[in-house]
Amino acid sequence: MNSGRMRLKCTAGWFAAGREVSEAMALLSDGAFKLFIWLCLHAERSRGAVAADPKVIAHALGKTEAEITTNLGDLFQVEICRRMPDGWIEINNRFWPYERAPSPLAEQNADAYAGKVRELMLARLCVRSVFSAADHKLALQLYHRGIPLQVVERAIHLGCLRKYAALLNNHAGTPITSLHYFNLLFTEVTALKISDEYWSYVAFKLRKLEQMWSQSQPTSDTGLIEELETK
Repeated sequence: MNSGRMRLKCTAGWFAAGREVSEAMALLSDGAFKLFIWLCLHAERSRGAVAADPKVIAHALGKTEAEITTNLGDLFQVEICRRMPDGWIEINNRFWPYERAPSPLAEQNADAYAGKVRELMLARLCVRSVFSAADHKLALQLYHRGIPLQVVERAIHLGCLRKYAALLNNHAGTPITSLHYFNLLFTEVTALKISDEYWSYVAFKLRKLEQMWSQSQPTSDTGLIEELETK
């Protein structure tokens, strides 16, 4: 046997297909695995992520856009990949053979994301919170799970709408004090297939109930409400 080192015919675009790829192959259908390999070949090595539109991928693989969307859903379902807030598709560490270089920019983006989550949460009058360290930690977890800010906003809107309905109907109850109140809603909203028009209606209804609840508060709460409105 030849004991010399093996040499690649072409080193450009080479990808390390080892244990990570074998594990993915055991979890995925043929179509989803083919998509996974395409993502690996086109991902930035230092980040393990790729910015790709389903239409572009469908054209490259000779599939329909619906097939690619379904296969992407499979990759997300088994947590081989995740969609990042910036729209990129990132391959999770377990299935990415390269070490990721620390990225100060990524940390800055994570902090900016958490800051926006804080802003969205504290904008609602039924929320009385200082956005604790636990809230900040959850916000960072949402970032690393690839939950878009739009989903966070819609979850907060939906949760607060339900809270206002309960407060107005029962004339009792307590305000929301933690981001964890919305935790299940992030998953619920992600799974919902509802039009943008519906979410616009939710936002409209939220503002209406928020105003009604604010006006129903005793005079002694006026100062607190005004303080919350200026946050």
